This record gives sequence, C-alpha cells and structure tokens, in this order.
Amino acid sequence: MANVLTAKKEENIAEWYQQVCLKAELAEYATVKGCMVLRPNGYAIWDSIQKYFDENINKATGVRNAYFPLFIPESFFNREKEHAKGLKIEVAWLDKDVTGDGERLAVRPTSETIMYDSYSRWIRSYRDLPLKMNQWCNVVRWETEATKLFLRSREFLWQEGHCVYETKSECEKETLNYIQLYTKLCKELLALPVLTGKKTEKEKFAGADYTMTIESFMPDGKALQCGTSHLLSQNFAKAFNIKYLGKDEKEHTPFQNSWGLSTRLIGASVMTHSDNKGLVLPPRVAENKAIIIPVFIGDSKDKVAKKAKEIAHSLKEFNVILDDREEYNPGWKFTEWELKGIPLRIELGPKDLEKDQVVIVRRDTGVKTFVPLKDLKRKIEFELEAMHNDLYQKAEKFLKSSLAEAKDWKEFVKLTANKLVKVPFCGEKDCEDDIKAKTEGVTSRVIPFDDAVKKGSKCIHCGKEAKVNVYFSRAY
Repeated sequence: MANVLTAKKEENIAEWYQQVCLKAELAEYATVKGCMVLRPNGYAIWDSIQKYFDENINKATGVRNAYFPLFIPESFFNREKEHAKGLKIEVAWLDKDVTGDGERLAVRPTSETIMYDSYSRWIRSYRDLPLKMNQWCNVVRWETEATKLFLRSREFLWQEGHCVYETKSECEKETLNYIQLYTKLCKELLALPVLTGKKTEKEKFAGADYTMTIESFMPDGKALQCGTSHLLSQNFAKAFNIKYLGKDEKEHTPFQNSWGLSTRLIGASVMTHSDNKGLVLPPRVAENKAIIIPVFIGDSKDKVAKKAKEIAHSLKEFNVILDDREEYNPGWKFTEWELKGIPLRIELGPKDLEKDQVVIVRRDTGVKTFVPLKDLKRKIEFELEAMHNDLYQKAEKFLKSSLAEAKDWKEFVKLTANKLVKVPFCGEKDCEDDIKAKTEGVTSRVIPFDDAVKKGSKCIHCGKEAKVNVYFSRAY
C-alpha cells in the first residue's frame, strides 16, 4: 500500500528512512544525479526552522539577512590558500566555455570569499563594526555521489552567518554563542539532543583557527554533524584586505567568524523520532498541529460534519486540517496521517457528539484520551508540550546510552561499530588518518567542552601523550 511502510526501522534503517521521506512526501530524488526535490511537507519544516532562527538567533544577536551571488570568481578562492585547498575537490566550476573572456566561476560551495570581497568595501571605520550578516541560500558540494535525502546531496539549503568584530575576544565569545544557540534550537524546536564541542585540527573548517560543532547520533549507529561555528580570526580579513580605522586613528585588521546549519537537521529529526508507522514530527516544527477526522455513521453524518467544521474553525491557531473526505474510511485516514506525522489526531463520531467530547490520539504514543469540547484547546496545548518533552527525553536517553569510553585499541575498534566512543587522543592529523584507515571509516566527531584529558594519558592509537579527549564514531 502507498500509505504503509514496508521496511522496519530496527531491521533495515536505510530503506525505512528512505520510505519515510518519500511516502510522507517530504522529498524525492531529482532526475539530476546527486540532487533532491523538497516537497511542500519537507519545505514546511525548513520554513519552521527559518522562522525560529530569524526570531531567536538573528534578532537576538543583531544579525541581518542578506543575499550574495551564486557564482564566485576563481581568483577569490586563491586569496585564502588553506580555504581553497580544503574545498578543491568539492567545487563545481563554470569554465571559460561558459564565462567567455572572464575567469572561471565556482558554483557556491560556501560564501566566505564572495561576501568578504564586499566587506572590504563596506568596512572603513570602527563605527562599521560589528558587522553581522546571514544569508539563507543553496550551496553545491560536487564530490557527493550517493544521495541520501536531507543527509547528503550535491545541492542543499542552509544558512551561513558571517560576522566581523574589532577584537578577538568579542569574536571568540560570539563564535561560542552561536554554537550554543544551535544547541538550543535543536532542543527547543526539533527535540533533538546533541553533543557540543570543538573539531580536531584535521576536521576543522579550512581557513579557520578552530571549528565548534554540534553532533547528533542516529539510530543506525552513525554520528551526524548538525551545525558548525568557525573562528576565522584575521585569516580571511588579511586575504581580502578588510581593514578599519580604529578609535586610536590607526589602521587595524578585524576578526571574523562564520557559522551555519542546513537541511540536514530535517534528516536528523526524521531519523531520530520517526517509527514504523511513518513520520513523527516534533510539535513545534509541525506546520499542522492536528488532524480532525469525523467518523460518519448512518443518519448522523450531517450533524457530525457540521460539528467537525465548527471545531476546525475554533482551532485555527493550531492550523488544523479537517479530513472530511467521504471516499476513504476512517481507518485509511488514520494510517495516512500517521504516516505524514501530524502530532495529534482528533476523532469525532456520533457517540462523541452525544457526549459533547472528542477523542485525541497522540502520534508518538498512540494513547487515546477522551476530552470534553470545553477543555479541547487547553488539552491540545498540554499534549503538544508533553509530546515535545517526551520526544526529547527519549532521544536524550538514546544518546546517553550510545556514549562509551574505550580502555584500549581493541575495545575502541569494537565499540565504534555502533557507538560514540570517547578516548584520549594526541591530536595529530597523521594519527587520525591512520585511525580512519585501520577502522575503515571511523572519524573524530567532537572534542567535548570542559572535559580536560587526565595527566599522563596516552593516545588510544599511537601511544603518544594525549592532548584532548575526543569522541570518535562512524558518521554520515
């Protein structure tokens, strides 16, 4: 059946996840290799993320939205060599057959270079700082071949914030603040727990002094990077000749950060919360909070239909859907809307009409509650809040159960098959390369904040002095 999943989450999570995305009509594979189509149900989630973000991050920190070109001149990349080297295999180019007499143009993989060219003209004085800007856009990372809806594709949607400050201390403080705001967004909007910390030198953003990250952990035993915040310091400012006249009337080079999250968050939420009936949407990100399904029996049909419309009108604030289609029976409708993840189902039949009540069914638990109509709004608010908290607590319990520590290399290899494993690490890139090669894909995910390595600890792999504790795992 079109509205039933044929794969189970616990048996074949890859097929199950694909079916949830496709059958809940969140997205589909595009005819262009490596790309996907966001359908209205999927884009509505992204809309919710944008609305939350603009209200709780942008406005709260004084960031304004802008937009910059999709195409970036090759010479811009070459100004910051580490950045160019780090993006080399990812960039899609329009060569001179397209650009004519002009230089090659890159299709935007990230916007540091094109934005900072403008910043070099906009910033003249300390009065122009801090400059805080964000853009919502699409980016292209061409090396991606195997598309996994929302989690990995050549083209995807994201936001990227780019800020400029007078002092390094102010820049560092806000770099940390943005990653903390991402953590809050994941919890408050998506009911998604994450680990927060720094990336290793090998995994940091090319051109940054350091990178901070939020990492989630999926039910298939793989980590998923959900957002990053980079301290760029003066690296790009020097490359793009961004200078300002200070209060001391001398010329100074400012400090910068950049930070971003993408439609990956949708995939993280879908995979974390959904079940074998289909999509489970955290209530705060759901466009429609409830579905009303009238149950028509005999000559009570007109009365039930009329009351259902009255209830739908009274619940406009929850953006409810009224499914009064007569060509489908109630059971079929229940299954369809469970698949699409609507948080609450409201049932109304002849007996409910007589008792002046409805039945509310929560999508995550399936628990039914009989609710007097006079208490309906209050009960909906209660159940939506309870559902959000329960989803978060369930996901947090799973995350905590997925954390482990390894005493030696043998245990490390065993545990990283399906867990996030914390170990002491030397921090050297070559050692990290060796770990990935020997384990066929295990990578460093996050150096947790406030977790100093014990004195005398040795690297789990090479045995050299450990400098940090790091969580390693397999990842998307």
